[in-house]
Amino acid sequence: MPFSFFHLLCYITIIFAEVDAVNEGASKSKSKLRLFVFGDSYVDTGNWRKSIGSSWKEPYGITFPGKPSGRFSDGRVLTDYIASYLGIRTPIAYKWRKEVKRSKEYGMNFAYGGTGVLDTLANQPNMTTQIDFFQRLVEQKVYGKQDLDNSVGLISVAGNDYATYLARNTHNLQKLGDFTKKIMDQLEINIDRIRGLGVKRIAVTLIEPMGCIPLQAASSSYSNCTQALNLGSKFHNQMLNQSLQNLNAKDNSTVFITLDLYDAFFSALNKFTTHAPAGSLGLKPCCEGKEMGKYYCGSVDESGAKLYTICENPNLSFFWDTLHPSQNGWHSIFSSLRSSLHKLTT
Repeated sequence: MPFSFFHLLCYITIIFAEVDAVNEGASKSKSKLRLFVFGDSYVDTGNWRKSIGSSWKEPYGITFPGKPSGRFSDGRVLTDYIASYLGIRTPIAYKWRKEVKRSKEYGMNFAYGGTGVLDTLANQPNMTTQIDFFQRLVEQKVYGKQDLDNSVGLISVAGNDYATYLARNTHNLQKLGDFTKKIMDQLEINIDRIRGLGVKRIAVTLIEPMGCIPLQAASSSYSNCTQALNLGSKFHNQMLNQSLQNLNAKDNSTVFITLDLYDAFFSALNKFTTHAPAGSLGLKPCCEGKEMGKYYCGSVDESGAKLYTICENPNLSFFWDTLHPSQNGWHSIFSSLRSSLHKLTT
């Protein structure tokens, strides 16, 4: 594909977005904010073991930092952009806390890709266990009162809970509402527990339009979202908004805020659809297995030959693989969320 004006515009947009995000948060850095992250692959920056995590295999990290870094994308993920906005470096992944000097300086990331509020198909620490890790550090005085008084929490979770439900119930949506209530009961306990440990402002993402994830859209050749699943996302988000309102009302506070991934996904997708292949609505991922359901992005055979395909320019794709946005996708999502981020520090 020849280099076009649109390609140039994409690169310039990314560069200025990074500068803007850093400058926007620079004035906040003097407060020594700490960012504590909980959840799944949308915010995980390297907690999976290298020996088993697909996020540590090529071609993940091809855009940033140029090699696999444990992120489930070709580059940066939501955590990186939120940290940049706050004027701090991305907090270290919990798994690497003992390997990095001054690892506690910017907070810590407890998120594990594939996990949820409840147990999922991924055999990794769920949200409750992630909070246990955080509580242990607080009890050990790794983080003191001053650290916690200047802290922000970021939570992105629940997509894998629904994926597990659908896998175990052969796509039976009839009792999905009851399952949402089960998720919400535990999620409310979890986020209130984070507040109880001293985090002063906590942002919880509304769930993305699950029916637009490439894994779901593949059956229509990426031409349509699954509307039944999007309705499930809306129901989840309505319940989550109500739960957060109830928690804030307990002590007449504004500790809990939402980051609207649902609308941000659609806003970003609309931008990418203009330059997407005809009929794909921007849903086609950049990296995918040569046989859907059998191979995945990063799959190789016994001789190391690639069993996946990758697009020529990840910057032109909203989705990196069948589940996760690309770095440029996350940048577009961040741009949509930017207007609500001031609530994290006010």
